[in-house]
Amino acid sequence: MSKKLHLVSLGCTKNLVDSEVMLGKLADYELSHDPSEADVIIVNTCGFIEAAKEESISTLLSLHQERKPDSLLVMSGCLSERYREELAEQMPEIDIFTGVGDYERIDELIARRQSSFSPQVYLATERSPRLITGSNYHAYIKIAEGCNQNCSFCAIPTFKGRLHSRTLDSIVTEVSALTEKGFYDFSFISQDSSSYGRDLGIRDGLIDLIRHVELIPGVHSARILYLYPSTTSLELIDAISDSAVFQTYYDMPIQHIDDRVLRTMKRGFGEAKTRELLEAMRAKEGSFVRTSVIAGHPGESEESFRQLCDFLEEFGFDRINVFAYSNEENTDAYTMEQLPREVIEERTAILGEIAQRARERSLEKMVGRTVELAVDGESEEHEYLLSARPLLWAPEIDGEVLVNDTNDLEVKIGGLYEGKITERAGEYLLALLAKEQLVGSK
Repeated sequence: MSKKLHLVSLGCTKNLVDSEVMLGKLADYELSHDPSEADVIIVNTCGFIEAAKEESISTLLSLHQERKPDSLLVMSGCLSERYREELAEQMPEIDIFTGVGDYERIDELIARRQSSFSPQVYLATERSPRLITGSNYHAYIKIAEGCNQNCSFCAIPTFKGRLHSRTLDSIVTEVSALTEKGFYDFSFISQDSSSYGRDLGIRDGLIDLIRHVELIPGVHSARILYLYPSTTSLELIDAISDSAVFQTYYDMPIQHIDDRVLRTMKRGFGEAKTRELLEAMRAKEGSFVRTSVIAGHPGESEESFRQLCDFLEEFGFDRINVFAYSNEENTDAYTMEQLPREVIEERTAILGEIAQRARERSLEKMVGRTVELAVDGESEEHEYLLSARPLLWAPEIDGEVLVNDTNDLEVKIGGLYEGKITERAGEYLLALLAKEQLVGSK
């Protein structure tokens, strides 16, 4: 009788890739959705901001309450790495602690009931065992680990280290192997994707990546997530737009628009450059522009906050992700004069309303369009509706389209279809399928 494994991956999609590697290393285990019957429970934690840390701890304690006797509870990932000494003392519920360097050793650690924190940060390669989860057509590809930026609010470089890029050959080999398994849509991710390759002496790493991926048979669609303004060039914006494979999708977290706040954040650029890049993105035909902003960073005056609000209202973003400032140890902003928590919460709520209006306007613009829709399965909204995603959108973060008319087509999960957006119904777009599209015909 095989042993059972229950794994929870928290935080970002970069964490998810590492979780999928652990699943690959533990392929002999039977996966279980029920933690009470699992022999091993793993939580791959997030330690980015306070809310994420609280979610990680809460998840672990809840699973401890549900676990069966003699099971193993494993804490891995960023939070475990960041607070390794404190957690070992304060959480006797955990049997095995491991950080961000031992994902491919997870089977060995479990067999030995041993905690481990390797000095090197792990970066998956084409040789890493990996069980792709959640999709039979889309995969995330981690192109680098670590970050060379010095943002005042971010502690990631303290436990993830400096930029460490994979080679182009490694990435191409992994993507090629996945296309042979039927995957045709890819999201390329890292902490600072637009710096990809700089540690390898590659000046325009993402442009080279685009050109290499375009040559891989079976890749129908791709996108790049997490561009950093000071390392994003107009040439890169053009390369993405001109690509026959990469979606005209731009995800650039600006965090703010006021020059003084950007300097305080140590973002290394200002309003003029930010606007230039964003306007170049928006000018591309059929572009989709996503950003992230922080509310309540130290030094954000009422005037600078209003400037940010006005910019977000008028620019025309398709999606805006809003973070409340979290005061994190080992960051430059930690010792700065902090804004009152109630001010941060109020500003976060205001930005959230702006983000909702931006999303609604973006959805409304899609009504009447014919788009490529990948079908993900039955929608949680209703058993008679199918959940689908326009290939222009990134998985998970940009939403879903509800298919309420299949046009009597034989629908396959993971299949690609030409669909027409017929209307907006509140938070969702409704679509009818026109015809099945052969993958690779783009």
